[in-house]
Amino acid sequence: MMRFFSASRRRRLLRRPLLWVSATVVIVAALVWWVLPWVVALPDSLQNPRPVSVKFVTEDGLPLRLLLDSDGQWSGPELALDEMPRALVDATLAAEDQRFFDHGGVDLIAIVRAAKDNAFAGRIVSGASTVHQQLVKISSPRRERNLITKFVEALQARQLAMRLPKETVLAQYLNRVSYGNLFVGCAAACQGYFSKPLADLTAAEAAFLAALPQAPGRLNPYRNPEAVHERQQDILRRMRSLGWLDNEDFKIARAQPIVLQRFVGGFDAPHAVDWLRRSDKVSGEEIRTTLDSRLQSEIERMVSRRLASLVDHHATQAAVVVIENATGKVRAWVGSRDFFSDQGGQIDGAWTPRSPGSALKPFTYALAFERGDTAATMVPDLPIEFPTPTGIYRPENYDLRFFGPMTYRSALGNSLNVAAVRVLDRAGGEEALKTRLEDLGLTTLAEPAAHYGLGLTIGNAPVRLVELTNAYATLARLGRWKPWTLLASAAESGTEDRQVIDPSAAWMIADILSDNQARELTFGRRSPLRFDFSVAVKTGTSSEYRDNWTLGYTPEFSVGVWMGNFDRTPMNRISGVTGAATILHEIMVYLHDLHGATWFTRPDQMVLARIDPRTGHRLTHQSPPSRLSREEYLPQGRLPTPATRADYDSSGRALLGPEFAEWIRSRDNWLGDLVAIDESRSPHAGLEIVNPIPGTTIQLDPDLPNGGSRLILQTRSSDDVSWSSDTLEIEHDGRAWIAHLAAGHHRLTVLDIQTGARATTEITVLPDGTER
Repeated sequence: MMRFFSASRRRRLLRRPLLWVSATVVIVAALVWWVLPWVVALPDSLQNPRPVSVKFVTEDGLPLRLLLDSDGQWSGPELALDEMPRALVDATLAAEDQRFFDHGGVDLIAIVRAAKDNAFAGRIVSGASTVHQQLVKISSPRRERNLITKFVEALQARQLAMRLPKETVLAQYLNRVSYGNLFVGCAAACQGYFSKPLADLTAAEAAFLAALPQAPGRLNPYRNPEAVHERQQDILRRMRSLGWLDNEDFKIARAQPIVLQRFVGGFDAPHAVDWLRRSDKVSGEEIRTTLDSRLQSEIERMVSRRLASLVDHHATQAAVVVIENATGKVRAWVGSRDFFSDQGGQIDGAWTPRSPGSALKPFTYALAFERGDTAATMVPDLPIEFPTPTGIYRPENYDLRFFGPMTYRSALGNSLNVAAVRVLDRAGGEEALKTRLEDLGLTTLAEPAAHYGLGLTIGNAPVRLVELTNAYATLARLGRWKPWTLLASAAESGTEDRQVIDPSAAWMIADILSDNQARELTFGRRSPLRFDFSVAVKTGTSSEYRDNWTLGYTPEFSVGVWMGNFDRTPMNRISGVTGAATILHEIMVYLHDLHGATWFTRPDQMVLARIDPRTGHRLTHQSPPSRLSREEYLPQGRLPTPATRADYDSSGRALLGPEFAEWIRSRDNWLGDLVAIDESRSPHAGLEIVNPIPGTTIQLDPDLPNGGSRLILQTRSSDDVSWSSDTLEIEHDGRAWIAHLAAGHHRLTVLDIQTGARATTEITVLPDGTER
């Protein structure tokens, strides 16, 4: 039948199937290109925020530690494309997708070219994956690699191109791609390989990073640097040929050596970072701490140097906390000498509770000042005993001496235990001190106040270095407490503070603790506690030299130092002044050199007076000449009574009460012939036993010095006496009569040698562990 149609008609009829085929192809292609991609779902991870490593930094942004993310990788922060260096963007596109801004998610031209290259080679020598396709691939769950998977990923890449702007896709790729060695994202890779921020990347380094995603395992720069270098050079040549790198920059980039760092996630200020990780106070991708990187590093070196010099004294560890008083920011937190030390380096000495020794005494004296006492108030540093539920408590000074008449200034300055216990007993007792310490933020006093007793003032309760340092910072703020913090955001938010200590009392404490003359009896004139500028300093040493502390402050900074051994073994006679104080001195001088230091303005109500430190009496123009005096600032309205002639004998010796008689005759009398007993106040008639009173029950206690077995014997009416007992050993140790206790019922007799008068008393001694 074809012969009945004209030639033109036959050509039209033959062309029609070709048109239908062409139309069908166009329609199918359009469906595949524009419709089919919407049938497949994008990977869930592309639609959700990716895991990000938490990064801890100093206040000025220097990295402290980068933690692995939930996938076990180092993931950098999510950055926009305009936050990434142009060189890195160009290098990545030169390496992976040169036509990125021209194709629609799948590069058909690249596919044809790759097919041709592979066909001629007889094997796969070229790929055609776009950045879109690679982003889909790295965002998908692990699945079998075959043609179906490739087709699905191509559809997802096409959908991605229709959904998102090119800049967003490229940024997501650079934020999510693996650069090997667990580094995910360009920011993490830059920090990991070069220890620098992304903005500082050079063209050579950008090409180096762009070389890695193709095969992170094979192109591991630590194991196969030659292969990485070869690919980096190829990328640089591509950048030049594409016009993205001029000839001069190309030459510089090709010649630049690549210097890699060994990144382990960062491990600076490890104890501070670990404390924050354990707390519930951190959130977000970057945790900005209050730490000063320069100060932190310098103090770590100071601690290491000082402990190295004490190796023969069995002092293996130390901890330091520095607080900026105005803000409560912790500027340095050193938990141990070396986090990786096999001598307990991972224990945090800034947080682990330890016995503070005498470091709590200033808060006892602050209580006394608030109750009306002054720096000129007198306290007798003489033997004394206090009954407790578990027996008799007999405080002793550090050097087992007694110092006789002491002003509060001298007693605190010289850190006298017996005087401090007497002051606490006078100022409200252990309940008042425990309440005050808790108000100052100490959280470790878990027992009732009676459990600690008056010994609380000399450190029989464990405390944390960071909390005690902040208590001293409260003194530095003239009694105003505010919480310490390791988080910059918390300090910037302005936390609530409160007045805990009376400002005048806090000023008097600072004045005493900065007075080098006030501590000469115990520490000498040229100890590490002496400075060329004003610093308030206090030491503390626990029993058997297990812990020593020094805390100090200026109006600007408070510093706390602990030294000891984490296994609680004693040091070899290292006290606060010979151990921790040497580190504190170096830190304070360093802070002074960097920031300077001021001092506290004297309160208006404080007036200058001259006193006799043997009696505490005020010396006036009407007072007789005194052989010993010093000037003292005292609260107006609380001035001591004026000295009179009745306070001195004809030789100018200060007359003391009869309780000082035995001390004056002892070798502890450091005042020599500057003091004498007021005979008018020492009646010889009658013989009165002061201690122990009849009926006293004493329980031996291994936690007390010498197991609580030494009992001081005292009389009031005579000094020239002799003690005896049929059942107890009694001796005179050069200062006092001492009974060595044993379990049982005992009678003790005292004889006045001058008059022959006798007196007796009876006591019961319970063995250790007996219930009363």
